[in-house]
Amino acid sequence: MAEASKSTIILPFDSAAIAEAKTLIAAGEPVAVPTETVYGLAADARDPQAVARIYAAKGRPDFNPLIVHVPDLDAAERLGVFGAVERSLAARFWPGPLTLVVPRSADCPVASIATAGLDTIALRVPGHRAMQALLAATGAPLAAPSANASGRVSPTKAEHVLASLDGRIVLVIDDGPTSAGVESTIARVKDGAVEILRPGPVTAEMLAAASGLPVTGRQGADVVAPGMLASHYAPGKPVRLGAVDFAEDEYAIGFGAVAGDYDLSAAGDLTEAAARLFDALHAGAASAKAKIAVAAIPMEGLGAAINDRLSRAAV
Repeated sequence: MAEASKSTIILPFDSAAIAEAKTLIAAGEPVAVPTETVYGLAADARDPQAVARIYAAKGRPDFNPLIVHVPDLDAAERLGVFGAVERSLAARFWPGPLTLVVPRSADCPVASIATAGLDTIALRVPGHRAMQALLAATGAPLAAPSANASGRVSPTKAEHVLASLDGRIVLVIDDGPTSAGVESTIARVKDGAVEILRPGPVTAEMLAAASGLPVTGRQGADVVAPGMLASHYAPGKPVRLGAVDFAEDEYAIGFGAVAGDYDLSAAGDLTEAAARLFDALHAGAASAKAKIAVAAIPMEGLGAAINDRLSRAAV
């Protein structure tokens, strides 16, 4: 879990609060902000260390993909690949409580940690004035899971955020209770149908009417959206954990005093290591070495999440 070391303040939504939030996000600090669904913990999705700080604040036990918030469809299409059906759903429900999972665009700048190293991205255009104001002020795509400690009830008021994150983040923007009160519907278009990955305010009937396609529940066990636990993250090579030295045929991922071909954090900083984890595994997968070996990561704080993902990579 993150250390409770920050002084958390609540500011009512106004231009001054947004300006303060913009400054914090530019500095890599996550900020709690309301959407129409629940309060989200927002950080620049392009900044891997800022996204890692979301996980640290929440004490999130695993690197699930996060929803990335953007101001409009044009911004979404710079990050993901949209077909005709996705565009029709966006036209009908954006801004609003629908998240669409689409392939990442070839030049998508969103950090791998925000998409859990996947080749898909979960995108939403929020309808709330506070989140839209923050998007406009920062000019950044904002990764924003619910603003609560992992395992706690999602927050629909500013005081709910403080109940589990007080001292873990710097700022909460208060704009009263959220209107929807439950997380967004998550859906993707697959095999001629709209697949609901997480139910929410946009119902199956609404999706069917807007798309003209059949609507199904989740099919299969692949992880493409928040709340869908991965069985493993497979780089396509054998992965050895807890290494203190490396064989010639191993791509070495170092940490702390154990240096490698790719160092997660020479300083032994777990937030930096979390931010670099997926890039390191991608680098190992792309290397000429037949195997991957990873130095030992302590289990404290974000180390538990890092080890969780590494253990799945090693399966």
